[in-house]
Amino acid sequence: MDESEDVPKDFIKLKSEKLSVDEVSELVISPCCGAVSLFIGTTRNNFEGKKVIHLEYEAYTSMAETEIRKICRDVRQKWPSVKHIAVHHRLGVVPVTEASVIIAVSSPHRVESLEAVMYCINTLKASVPIWKKLKDKETDIMCLCFHWKQWAAHLSERILFTLFME
Repeated sequence: MDESEDVPKDFIKLKSEKLSVDEVSELVISPCCGAVSLFIGTTRNNFEGKKVIHLEYEAYTSMAETEIRKICRDVRQKWPSVKHIAVHHRLGVVPVTEASVIIAVSSPHRVESLEAVMYCINTLKASVPIWKKLKDKETDIMCLCFHWKQWAAHLSERILFTLFME
């Protein structure tokens, strides 16, 4: 690939099919980068002493994609050397040991990509409207991947700003 054609890109996908680590990591490879950092979030077999059968994810897709794009913009402001960012999140049932989220970031050096990956997953869990339902042997437990108070405050600010501007 010609380096002049290697413009920074964000790859965002929410899908019900199994996620591929190889596919996501290949999206961010660049000839000008010496680092590709990955985070792979998988379903574990336990939660608070209960045996987990699977997780099930739901999302407000258009809003989730918009929030993930904002995270990518924030990453580029905090770490200008970051080249490519990929965030793939699975929706629907995710069995134990399978990936529910894969985040990949490329940069010329490791520090930027490692810090950016950590920022991406922490911010995704705090601000993106994706819900996680845990299925154990006895019950269904609904968990949220973001904090409702934070999200409500965020929406209130946007609504007030929009009303004020109109």
